[in-house]
Amino acid sequence: LGDQAIQNKLKLPVIEGPARSESVGVIGSGPAGLSFAYQMARRGYAVTVYDSNDAPGGMLRHGIPDYRLPPTVLDAEIQRILDLGVDLRLNTRIGTDVSADELRKKHDVIFLGVGAGLGRALGIQGEDGPHVYSGVEFLEQYSRGQAPEVGERVVVIGGGNTAIDAARSARRLGAEVRILYRRTREEMPAIAGEVDETIEEGVAINFLVSPSAIRRKGEDIQAMVVQRMQLGDQDESGRRRPVPVPGSEFEIETDAVIVAVAQRPDWQGLSGFGQNGEWASENQDPQQHHVWAGGDVTGPGLASMAIGHGRMAAENADARLRGLPKSASVEHPGVSTADLNLDYYKSAERVTTPVVDPETRVAEPDLEVARTITEEEFFKEADRCLSCGMCIGCSYCWMFCNADGFARVIEPGPGEHFVLRLDRCESCGKCLEVCPCGFLSLDTQ
Repeated sequence: LGDQAIQNKLKLPVIEGPARSESVGVIGSGPAGLSFAYQMARRGYAVTVYDSNDAPGGMLRHGIPDYRLPPTVLDAEIQRILDLGVDLRLNTRIGTDVSADELRKKHDVIFLGVGAGLGRALGIQGEDGPHVYSGVEFLEQYSRGQAPEVGERVVVIGGGNTAIDAARSARRLGAEVRILYRRTREEMPAIAGEVDETIEEGVAINFLVSPSAIRRKGEDIQAMVVQRMQLGDQDESGRRRPVPVPGSEFEIETDAVIVAVAQRPDWQGLSGFGQNGEWASENQDPQQHHVWAGGDVTGPGLASMAIGHGRMAAENADARLRGLPKSASVEHPGVSTADLNLDYYKSAERVTTPVVDPETRVAEPDLEVARTITEEEFFKEADRCLSCGMCIGCSYCWMFCNADGFARVIEPGPGEHFVLRLDRCESCGKCLEVCPCGFLSLDTQ
């Protein structure tokens, strides 16, 4: 769908209405900042986006390799936002090129979407020195075509998506790559499919090991000293805590080390905007009613989560500027397979997204790994949708209700086909039994 929208030059939807007089400033052009900018621009606000880089996109551009997100696609998506009149100012660092006070005077609303572009160190012996890179640093240099010399052997520390991306990128540089993770495969926070593709490309993964030192000879790295771990009790993340196994240290020879264990925001020039990065719910600084934040600056997460942060913050900022109540949090009850009546559905095989073979992926580093499905396959896959938790207008509840407790909606809409007449309902539960998609429940009644 996204490719078709770009090919057909479809415009992003806007909300009809008069232009607003208020000015909006966005710091950072990553997924959260661009999302906030779009949502405010489509509501009629004048939006200016500031970014210290020479190209917009944030971690979408410098943290996700081209083989996962081609720059042509990213450029086209960003241009659709700019076409709404958003003013983009690149190579502009807050605190240096523009002061925080200037932004406060110029804009009625400010959104912080600076991400978490600084890596965290391991704090082990031998880490300070050449040939040790943070995951975000390595990926940014790689995306710019300025990848550092990593030698023949690379060790990547971490189990998240940044570690996986760094390992696959180093593999495309021709290195022998090994990932070290202190828990098991089941606890890896990285996307499971990405881990599978990483292994297919020849990257080795050592589980239940943790780095304890980097052994050097002069400035050159000789080996990574690691210790075996075992899983103990659960920690605050809900995962079992890795515990060192006494006397289990051993060495893994390597020429370079990429540390991808955690990331943090760069607060240089931004200290006046937040409370040391701690934000209230609804993504707003409680002490500054005109300042909002979202994305990794409020805590690490996926790009999709950052986009959601930008939208929620924009909805609440818009409500505040208009003097309206803030948007209420919407709770969507989950619908599981057990809530569906699968007897009403015909089984259909899932359409598999084609993927380039591992040898070609490594040989052609910038080639997009995931290919697209055909239009015919797209409609076939759409037909497989079970509409979980959404009324599909099948009429089973209406047909099986002995008490005539359901009435048809005269002008039905998505998920709105029947009205339950509570004054006639006998609470027999027959409608719950025959509802195929899990829309009806005791809570519904």
